[in-house]
Amino acid sequence: MQLVTKAIVLNSLKYGDSSLIVKCYTEEAGLNSYMLRGILKSKKGKLRSVYFQPLSQLELVVSHNDKGNLNSIKEVKTWYVYENIFVDFTKQSMVYFIAEMLSNSIREEEGNSELFSFLSNSLKWLDLHDKVANFHLLFLVSLTKFLGFYPDDKNSHYSYFSLVDGCFSNSMPFGSFVGGDDLIIFKKLLGINFDTIESISLSVVQRQKLLEVLIEYFELHLSGFKKPKSQYILKELFS
Repeated sequence: MQLVTKAIVLNSLKYGDSSLIVKCYTEEAGLNSYMLRGILKSKKGKLRSVYFQPLSQLELVVSHNDKGNLNSIKEVKTWYVYENIFVDFTKQSMVYFIAEMLSNSIREEEGNSELFSFLSNSLKWLDLHDKVANFHLLFLVSLTKFLGFYPDDKNSHYSYFSLVDGCFSNSMPFGSFVGGDDLIIFKKLLGINFDTIESISLSVVQRQKLLEVLIEYFELHLSGFKKPKSQYILKELFS
């Protein structure tokens, strides 16, 4: 089946000496992987590896099969051209982290236009703004809405937030939880959007702690989730 769809690249893996396997989240067909044979040695083909940088926003003509084999890409063009994500070191580091988080989190094999719009619009915001030190934190919190475990903010005046149950508690929960000063910071991320994130002032230590909390939250709610290796790049970046 041939399909035209917008897509966001999550990652690419070298296969053999000259090929790539590219994982994309597509607007029309959800999560899919594509085999690009010979792309690393091709000098005349229309498909070039430069298209498939992490979180590139593309328009693809793809061929999907139902035989359990990897799908293929027939045509590609850039749908949204980033102005500085790939040249700004801070943003580029965030992109690698977010791409790894998405690869470890998204399992949907059907199209979800709301999730795709969130991803696309969030990345456009990152591209066009300068004060982005807290972007990845709000992005992760917002992503949980689409993954099914957004924090239940009822009783947010309570003293604890259970990472296991995803809700606030007035007594110390069993298992992992957030409390004290960390909880105050955590609550600041609930119910806001990217345009107001600049109002949140965090120290390096607070930002790193909150990132660790959010990654643990994902780990507790997604079976088989792997902690991203690129989180340590962010740790060094903001230290």
